[in-house]
Amino acid sequence: MNIVKKMLLHKFTIILALIAVCVGGYYGWEEYTKPPLEAKYKFHTLELGDVTQSVSANGTLNPLVLVTVGTQVSGKVIKLYVDFNDRVEQGQILAELDPALLDAQAAQSAASVQSAEASLELAIANEKRSRELFSKEYISKQELDVSVQELKAARAALDLARAQSQKDRTNQGYTIVRSPVSGVVVDRQIDVGQTVAASLSAPILFKIAQDLRQMQIDSNFAEADIGRIKVGQKVTFAVDAFPNNAFVGVVKQVRLNATTVSNVVTYDVVVTVENPDEILIPGMTAYVNVILAEKKNVLLVPNAALRYKPTMPPSKDAKPVMQKKEKKESGSATLFVFENGVPKPVKVSVGISDNRLSEIITDELKVGDRIIVEEAKSTVSSSKNSPPPMRPF
Repeated sequence: MNIVKKMLLHKFTIILALIAVCVGGYYGWEEYTKPPLEAKYKFHTLELGDVTQSVSANGTLNPLVLVTVGTQVSGKVIKLYVDFNDRVEQGQILAELDPALLDAQAAQSAASVQSAEASLELAIANEKRSRELFSKEYISKQELDVSVQELKAARAALDLARAQSQKDRTNQGYTIVRSPVSGVVVDRQIDVGQTVAASLSAPILFKIAQDLRQMQIDSNFAEADIGRIKVGQKVTFAVDAFPNNAFVGVVKQVRLNATTVSNVVTYDVVVTVENPDEILIPGMTAYVNVILAEKKNVLLVPNAALRYKPTMPPSKDAKPVMQKKEKKESGSATLFVFENGVPKPVKVSVGISDNRLSEIITDELKVGDRIIVEEAKSTVSSSKNSPPPMRPF
């Protein structure tokens, strides 16, 4: 029996030794293959750079001056002299309407003037004759007054006929449509043979952009941004037609009339644009950025670093910073640097941001320092999903 007990004890000792070797090997291998603490984090090296803060919106390119050409008379279009994109000069003939009806009215008015002139001549003669007869007491004072009144009426009738004739001649001239400005025809809404009616309002015949070298963008900015937009601020914008070109403009006007659509309030901001090559075309969609502030050669950090909070306990210096009840100062943030195996908090002041990088102001950090941006996802997930270590018997 003693021999059996000794053999069992010997086997049990061997098993325990093997288990101890396995456990020691496991922990040794884990310690050997364990990545350094720094590998748990992604870092950003601080450097100097330029940052621009802006607000964005979409807008539409329009000519600075767009003149709508109409007609004050009705008639059929018999001639067209210009088409889309044609350049015109002030006073140039654009189209002609059929003048037949207005010619007849002008002729009728001219005949009315001649009739009124003849009536006036007769009234003058009658008034003169009546005065001579009245001086010789052949007629009464009442008859003389009638002659005087008829003379005045004849003169008024002549003035009326002449005014009507002038009106008809003016309307006759309106059958020739001329350009009120020099520019480019951007729209033509009539064709030869079409009848235009100007009974209630002047119909639109053409739209002329006075100068396409000067254009403007009508853009809609949200009410949250409108308070920071001022006249004279620099604007950069892009258009789909020239994706590789960067265009520049200036805020000309911030209009006070608000537009509300589905409870969203926006304001129209007018931006003037130089277009010397005339490559920008009316109607293009512009993606506008109003520059609010610019800083050059400042210390920059990724915005992700400003949002980072460590998942492992920070150093003792972090306790007052990490208290939940502590009130955060406006314009301040906390960055973390890796020190003594743990993240160490550094309080900084935050300047302007372009939604990707932010300016920081601090005396504790300098160019070349590394700050923590985030924890490596593979490390975090592996630490969460790794199996518990083996336990000895």
